[in-house]
Amino acid sequence: MRLLATGRALRATSSRWSIASSSRTLRMRIPPTHISQPLILHRRPWSSTATLRTHDQQPGIRASAAKEPLLIEDKTYPVDQWTNTPETILSHVGRRLYLDENHPLSITRKLIESQFPGPVYGNYHEPNPVVPTAQNFDVLGFPPDHPGRSRTDTYYINEKTVLRTHTSAHQQAYFQQLNRNEISRPEEVGYTVVADVYRRDAIDRSHYPVFHQMEGAMLWKRPDTEPLQHSQATATKITDDLARIPTHDVPVEDPNPTIHPERNPLQAQHHSQAEVEAVAAHLKRSLERMVIKIFTEASKAAAAANGSDAPTEPLKVRWVEAYFPFTSPSWELEVFWQGDWLEILGCGVIKQELLINSDVPNRIGWAFGLGLERIAMLLFNIPDIRLFWSRDERFLSQFRAGHITRFEPFSKHPACYKDVAFWLPSATANAAGGIVPVHENDIMEIVRGVAGDLVEDVRLIDEFTHPKSGKKSMCYRINYRSLERTLTNEETNDLHDQVRDKLVNLLGVQLR
Repeated sequence: MRLLATGRALRATSSRWSIASSSRTLRMRIPPTHISQPLILHRRPWSSTATLRTHDQQPGIRASAAKEPLLIEDKTYPVDQWTNTPETILSHVGRRLYLDENHPLSITRKLIESQFPGPVYGNYHEPNPVVPTAQNFDVLGFPPDHPGRSRTDTYYINEKTVLRTHTSAHQQAYFQQLNRNEISRPEEVGYTVVADVYRRDAIDRSHYPVFHQMEGAMLWKRPDTEPLQHSQATATKITDDLARIPTHDVPVEDPNPTIHPERNPLQAQHHSQAEVEAVAAHLKRSLERMVIKIFTEASKAAAAANGSDAPTEPLKVRWVEAYFPFTSPSWELEVFWQGDWLEILGCGVIKQELLINSDVPNRIGWAFGLGLERIAMLLFNIPDIRLFWSRDERFLSQFRAGHITRFEPFSKHPACYKDVAFWLPSATANAAGGIVPVHENDIMEIVRGVAGDLVEDVRLIDEFTHPKSGKKSMCYRINYRSLERTLTNEETNDLHDQVRDKLVNLLGVQLR
């Protein structure tokens, strides 16, 4: 579900399911010592935004007067003043990298699914990323002014339709399916699902507007009436299921109580402490085994790449209390990997309101979520998220289904830095009629629309406000660098000129 990225940043802000913040001030650095080149893994599959922005706040990158419908995988969709999805993003729809058996994302998916096997779990994927706005937001309880609804963050096909921003757009359907399984296939009481998701975001080596999430859940049935009176029986059933999960010998730090009245409260109206203790124990052992499997394979691959038979540093994991809006209690799972604690996933006991809203009020369960690229970059030592979309055989030929191997860079092309400085307009009228300042994601979208994967990163390097006029100036440094070839000066200059022109024409900035 759209749960749970990592909680220390979330506890300080208004949390939401996996719509990640575009605010650079919120991103937390994961130590990069485990890879050969520096890599900052910012994105959390479940994250937060510091400042609320209303859902009609983003200046339209696509002209609001556009009349032609969008064709997405043989289906047409009408456009309106909300439409902000460019062709550069739509060109990624249908790639389904997670189904290409020799692709690192597919290999990672299979490795995770191996820890959630049938018949207890069904492993699914959702190929169509176009979902109703209601399914992406309303069903999950997003308020009208939630930042996730903003067109600064989300790609709208039209007012009623979006490119999903998280796998939880399908959460209700899977909860309902688990309920139906009682008749059709009673052994299947849990699921995993993987899908491509879309967000307007920063441009750097760990961010891409299309990425992949994986989530999972497991539910248990409770009595239809007065479930709390029978909570001990429910807890016993869950504990019996826990006993069927093999134990492991990896040290686990878990110093906090399962329930804390302020930090990690019990849903006392719906759950007993005995039930939650049992659910938490089942959740933690299930996810510990998954993470241990992932990092055991990563350790083997790293040792093979280094040609060393020396024993690797013992793996350690720890649980950290967290806050997520759709689970309570909630946790993050961290792994001590090559000298640093890495945040891997978020999880928790599902809020009963979600199950009630999904028409399965007589269930209790847990859920987790993670970003597939995040795990794959660690597993395969891939330094740039753009590489996942490469069609270059020098990249693709390095991977084979069922094998974890360390990526070997096939070339390093020179960076080409270009700066663009401009005065911001005092306000910009958006397509829905609102007056708002320019948002950083709008700048990113213009650069992405012009240069696509020929841009490695875009960074704000200077900003100031004129003391007399009050006008604000910003300077961004764009690194044009192809993963596959050396860009010519003429080519780079042409791209940069196009970016400058579009900043003026679409955002109304004044170049300096």
